[in-house]
Amino acid sequence: MQRFILSKKNQIALISFILIVTAFVSHYAFGNETVATWALAIASVLGVAPIAIQAYQALRVKVVSIDVLVTIAVIGAFLIGNYEESAIVTFLFLFGAYLEQRTLNKTRSAIKELTEMAPESALKQMENGEFVEVEVDEVDVGDILLVKTGAKVPVDGTVLSGDGHINEASITGESVPVSKHKDSGVYAGTILENGTLQIVADRVGEDTTFGRIIELVEEAQDSKSEAERFIDRFARWYTPAVLLLAAVVWLFSRDIELAITILVLGCPGALVIGVPVSNVAGIGNGARHGILLKGSEVIVDFSRVDTIVFDKTGTLTVGNPEVADVEIYSEDTETVKAYVASVEHESDHPLAKAVVGHIGEIKRYPVKNTNVVKGGGIVAEVDGHTVAVGNVALMDQEGVNLSEKARADIARFEVDGNSLVLTSVDGVLKALIGIRDQVRPAVKEDLAKIKKLGVKNLVVLSGDNQGTVDRVARELGLTEAHGHMLPEDKSAYIQDLINKGHIVAFVGDGVNDSPSLALAHIGIAMGSGTDVAIETSDVVLMNSDFSKLPHALGLTKATASNMRQNIVIAVGVVLVLLASVFFSDWMNMSIGMFVHEGSILVVILNGMRLLRYKLRI
Repeated sequence: MQRFILSKKNQIALISFILIVTAFVSHYAFGNETVATWALAIASVLGVAPIAIQAYQALRVKVVSIDVLVTIAVIGAFLIGNYEESAIVTFLFLFGAYLEQRTLNKTRSAIKELTEMAPESALKQMENGEFVEVEVDEVDVGDILLVKTGAKVPVDGTVLSGDGHINEASITGESVPVSKHKDSGVYAGTILENGTLQIVADRVGEDTTFGRIIELVEEAQDSKSEAERFIDRFARWYTPAVLLLAAVVWLFSRDIELAITILVLGCPGALVIGVPVSNVAGIGNGARHGILLKGSEVIVDFSRVDTIVFDKTGTLTVGNPEVADVEIYSEDTETVKAYVASVEHESDHPLAKAVVGHIGEIKRYPVKNTNVVKGGGIVAEVDGHTVAVGNVALMDQEGVNLSEKARADIARFEVDGNSLVLTSVDGVLKALIGIRDQVRPAVKEDLAKIKKLGVKNLVVLSGDNQGTVDRVARELGLTEAHGHMLPEDKSAYIQDLINKGHIVAFVGDGVNDSPSLALAHIGIAMGSGTDVAIETSDVVLMNSDFSKLPHALGLTKATASNMRQNIVIAVGVVLVLLASVFFSDWMNMSIGMFVHEGSILVVILNGMRLLRYKLRI
């Protein structure tokens, strides 16, 4: 019976409303006091039933809840014959609960949208080679699946054949389609906008990146910050205190109606709901923008950060070396480039690939008698000439004379943080190429936004040489730059900052920087959903988009501020209501409950503003 009544709360609220309207029409339009009294009495009994059941369930676990206060107040009002106020109070309480639940569901829309994106079926290759539609739960690791245009990718996998463009908004927050081809990775929940792909399943079910994102957001929205835990403890003591206050007032004043009114006005509903709704809405906004915030505690800590430490490679920079500077010491530029491309094409070294990619399509010569010099480069025979491609040490080994201009160029390239590739032909220097990891586009503007949000110290730590790190720091306007840093050196540096009282966030790629991500107050992974990034960090930028970092910081500051606003609103309303009982003549139970439920809606709507948050700097 209890379960049935609780499941019909909304219907009971509607019936109560109809009965209350009937009572007022009977009283004011027809002067029929009997119908009015019975309608209000029935509305009171119906309305208090679900509230009393919730109060009983709370008392069974030794919790004096808001429902206990309202139940006692309504029963008291009913017993003294104040049917009008008992009916109105129960209706407002039930109607407020309905509106509260409805608006809270909207704040959890991020979870709802994510779960609706979850794939339900897949085209699985059977033993006879045909593809048959099956439930996604029937797909195992290693199965071969077919994904057609418009379909959702059912699992995390690798493309075996086919080409297409996939919308990865459910993972990265970006709706710009990403090109996929053989050996490309694909994620569950993403949508193939055109083309056809055959993929092999690497991860299925809850183990997929999409499944883990849903799990993380759910856990984050259910987590509680220190402020929420304090409010929970406060409400546990506050509610009995209101009950005691009402009893004391009755003992001294012998005014039962005054005591009952205090019970209603003292309900801490807005205080209890205000912080969680801000938390849920903030995390929901982050999820929509490809930012995973792992809980309310993370939001509070991140909002207070005064120092952000960055890994360089893959964070501030693209992570792929590119040719940045070139000097040719020959009039026959095309031939020199052709010799360099021919030799470098023989190597798998990242610098060699950067050189070949920069030169592009050009005539290539056969390469003979290739000699790979460990730690130096390559010496080979090209078109009847001895061509050496490598570093300064290789040039010295080959007896290549470096002119004053060449040495000046080398010094200049090194100051700019370049890795050097020199080329000699028959012992004469012909080319100097500077290669470096390029700074991510628009990072400088994003860092400026972070400074405007109140972060005082921006530090870069890198394993690269100091010259390279200094160049990046100068270009981006960072506070400090430290090179030659091993993972353990980075951790020690962060620990030193913490010891000095700084609130530190560390931004890294989530792979080799796991110790620093775990040690900092806030670990932020530029990880595209990698395992280590998700497990180790507090915040994950799912598509490694640096521009999401200012949004994440601004969002946490707005969320923390929103929590404080809701606490002030809730406490302020309760204080005003209680004061008005003693210092005004107009306050009664009905007005108090109306204002009380209104304050709950105000804090919920205030929290929901975070769903539309956008960084405006």
